[in-house]
Amino acid sequence: MQMKMKNKKNTSLLLCMMLIVAMAFSTIGCNGKTGNETNITTEPTQSVQSDITVLGEGQTEFTFTVVDKAGNQTQFEIHTDKETVGDALLEHNLIEGEEGDYGLYVKTVNGITADYNVDQTYWAFYVNGEYAQKGADFTKITAGDSYSFKVEK
Repeated sequence: MQMKMKNKKNTSLLLCMMLIVAMAFSTIGCNGKTGNETNITTEPTQSVQSDITVLGEGQTEFTFTVVDKAGNQTQFEIHTDKETVGDALLEHNLIEGEEGDYGLYVKTVNGITADYNVDQTYWAFYVNGEYAQKGADFTKITAGDSYSFKVEK
């Protein structure tokens, strides 16, 4: 009888120890870290402004990104009732330029000037990441599309 009692105590003790070990493993992950620790990795990235500036109150919405000579990006969410990208950007004073034989030659975007005569840079216009087939002043706005100007050489 005493032997049975000892076996029950040993079994109870063993089960309690197993429960304690199981609880310890549940709070310490497989990598040996507690649940309160955060794994942070840092990788070098191009400077990207995470804030998006919202401009306008029109019915049509599109995204507009400005990429300067250093690769820094500034993003906008444009709301407009204008029909072309150029008109919408002019409406919000985001582009400036000169009228030429082929439409508006954009020289300044978001206050940044690219001057081909000075350093052989210019503003390239993109639609959904593809080099545009027309200038911004001839490009009809398509809701949900993204447009960008990038300084290129």
